[in-house]
Amino acid sequence: GIREALTSILADEGYDATSVASGEECLALLDRRSIDLVLLDVWLDGIDGLETLERMRKSGMDPMVVMISGHASIETAVRATKLGAFDFIEKPLSLEKVILVIKNALEVHRLELENRRLREELGGKTQLFGDTVPMRALRQQITLTAPTNGRVLIYGESGTGKELVARSLHAASLRRDRAFVEVNCAAIPEELIESELFGHSKGSFTGASENKVGKFEKADGGTLFLDEVGDMSLRTQSKVLRVLEEQRLEPVGSNQTISVDVRVIAATNKVLEEEIAHGRFREDLFYRLNVIPFNLPPLRERIEDVPVLARHFMSEFAAAYGRKPKELSEAAIGVMLRYHWPGNVRELRNLIERLMIVAPQDKIEPLHLPPELFRASSRMAQQPNATLHQARDSYEREF
Repeated sequence: GIREALTSILADEGYDATSVASGEECLALLDRRSIDLVLLDVWLDGIDGLETLERMRKSGMDPMVVMISGHASIETAVRATKLGAFDFIEKPLSLEKVILVIKNALEVHRLELENRRLREELGGKTQLFGDTVPMRALRQQITLTAPTNGRVLIYGESGTGKELVARSLHAASLRRDRAFVEVNCAAIPEELIESELFGHSKGSFTGASENKVGKFEKADGGTLFLDEVGDMSLRTQSKVLRVLEEQRLEPVGSNQTISVDVRVIAATNKVLEEEIAHGRFREDLFYRLNVIPFNLPPLRERIEDVPVLARHFMSEFAAAYGRKPKELSEAAIGVMLRYHWPGNVRELRNLIERLMIVAPQDKIEPLHLPPELFRASSRMAQQPNATLHQARDSYEREF
């Protein structure tokens, strides 16, 4: 009777509801169909509800489960919760409560699926492609460094993938379930950078119409990525140094002290030792940040990775635009291998996106490539004092 009544009511509420009489039938149905939520009685003929729930979880079935019982004890409810039940409803059933619990359970289920999808996408965004020696060494360094709380300073030209390395470190760390917060120090005006990092109190300056939580506080328990840290003003550097030393901060215009537990990863395309020599970067902050240095190779120094990266980006953009991936001809790859790539991996990614959008044919030939790729490689021009061995090496590679 309860099954028939609930099925009818849920259908009226717009749900696609099905009922079965036993735990065995429930497991068989879950084997055949994708079910979002199960209302499961504790007392059943055959295996009981708790045994059904346990088998469900051991089989990898992950619908939301709401338990129902007219004879429940606290011990039963606790066991059901430990087995992963979302909620526990006692008989006699209140229809309003049943509908509300189902609505909440399905919303949590939707959020979990969304979270899983985003994690899968993020997993793709933390994968480092390439099999050259520098890339293998980089992946090994990430594996060793990620599980620690050691601060990391990433050096590399623009477009080499500093943010990707930072995300990879976070994803492989013990903080991976907490926030990854990014701050581009070069993109935020100097007068706003302190508010952005530390937050501010309402009325602390013109335009501060409400309290704001800073990036350090948002990253509490997780990772804060300070991109282009070399562009930070000396005043802000002083405050960041204090936070790193004390793990405490004060929002702008506030006397309140907030404790934070943040792992800081910084990145720069500048030579910070030169910035220190010219008085533009604090030496004490440099040593605070530079616990574990990472040096990212420019694309020209791992040129053999270009075909791998190009094909990866082609697949990525094909999926994004709902198109079939285009094939890169050997001749086109040859042109790309001879190019210097001043914009590094970002330039290559932009090129592949352009080819995916505008190239009419399914196969990319040299005639589809932009003119700048045909300019003579400037690799040797950048090495006027190269030895004969280096010159021959470079010529053979280019040839």
